[in-house]
Amino acid sequence: MTTALVGLIVLACLGVAAKHIYKLFKGETSCCGTEAPRVPEKKLSGPIVGEKVVKISGMTCGNCKNRVEMLLEDIDGAAAQVNLHRNQATVKMTRDVSDDEIKTALAGSGYEVVSIAKG
Repeated sequence: MTTALVGLIVLACLGVAAKHIYKLFKGETSCCGTEAPRVPEKKLSGPIVGEKVVKISGMTCGNCKNRVEMLLEDIDGAAAQVNLHRNQATVKMTRDVSDDEIKTALAGSGYEVVSIAKG
């Protein structure tokens, strides 16, 4: 009887863990176990003069996505949209933003710029 009860408790815990892992891989929750806050889309003033695609390693959840977007959007004249599943950010610019500015924005954050290409 005790063994069956312990088995049911372990099975229930495994079910909860599997549900969380499923949501994590679908991008519906974060690795931190909390819902990732939505980042309002940055509105650029002026015409878009360029776009860069930044490949980034180290992102694992919605919170990572939001953090990278916020860090990149701290660059004057830049707005970012991160695709977590592709591990990349698309940065639209109203001025010529250098690759070094993008790398500096993410420096020390735990995310690594793998490559930067014109969009």
